[in-house]
Amino acid sequence: MNRGSRAIPVDELVERARAGEARAVARLISLVEDRSPAAREVSAALAPHTGSAHIVGLTGSPGVGKSTSTSALVSALRSEGRRVGVLAVDPTSPFSGGALLGDRVRMQEHATDEGVYIRSMASRGHLGGLSASAPQALRVLDAAGCDVVLVETVGVGQSEVEIAGLADTTLVLLAPGMGDGIQAAKAGILEIGDIFVVNKADREGAAATRRELRSVVSMTDRPDGAWKPPIVLTVATRGEGVAEVADEIARHLTHLRDSGELQRRRLARLRREIEALALTEVQSRFAHLSGDARLDTLAAQVLAGDSDPFVAADTLVEHL
Repeated sequence: MNRGSRAIPVDELVERARAGEARAVARLISLVEDRSPAAREVSAALAPHTGSAHIVGLTGSPGVGKSTSTSALVSALRSEGRRVGVLAVDPTSPFSGGALLGDRVRMQEHATDEGVYIRSMASRGHLGGLSASAPQALRVLDAAGCDVVLVETVGVGQSEVEIAGLADTTLVLLAPGMGDGIQAAKAGILEIGDIFVVNKADREGAAATRRELRSVVSMTDRPDGAWKPPIVLTVATRGEGVAEVADEIARHLTHLRDSGELQRRRLARLRREIEALALTEVQSRFAHLSGDARLDTLAAQVLAGDSDPFVAADTLVEHL
């Protein structure tokens, strides 16, 4: 985004985003998603303005109605006067590297609502179904004044659990007739779900799916005073049960704050992000050593039996 031929400074973009300018929000997310050299500057500029948004993750197998549920939940939250951000992480196009499912074909009913910001991000091959740039994109939406940010994942089997590391509250969506209750137990999804939503509850088997979930959840060991995940039936296409989901999200946030769990989750999330950034930096530096004579020397020493790979690796790390 330019003013004439001049690129807008990051500080100005952040101020515009905080004022609710959608184009500034889009530009900031693009900078972090594309890993622009300005990404560090963006991160520093955003830091003082973050920490207020409630991050809610939605995950579940393909076909359970995640996009429809997300749209219905946006409507419920907006009816409460909340400003909502949506980060929809989509499969990556093998040709362009961009999202296959663009935000233009999602949630059209919210397109003209200035209190809603919707952004699709490509997973770009990231195994957990989330973009590696998602944490920074969430900070942009947080700084832009969103009260709640919904993160909808691709939904790719066991890797769905990654959403729990990014969200304050995790919604697991299931549908009757898909064997999701048992599959959730097998995949470890029950451990990460804070709220379970059985969507398409107008179909046969919805009550049975809820009973199955209740049975499995009741067998999960939880400490005294721990949150007990509710199970909500919804028909997202008609908006049925969605207000109850919004109420449970608010109730869970209160529990997180009162128990100190919100602070613990966010600290753990930041630890993982910092570690990931540090590892990325180390990998980048190692990449620059590929043609370094020191690496060749160390390899020759190991080949000659004068050293071993562990000692050589320690020596290399000391040079970084």
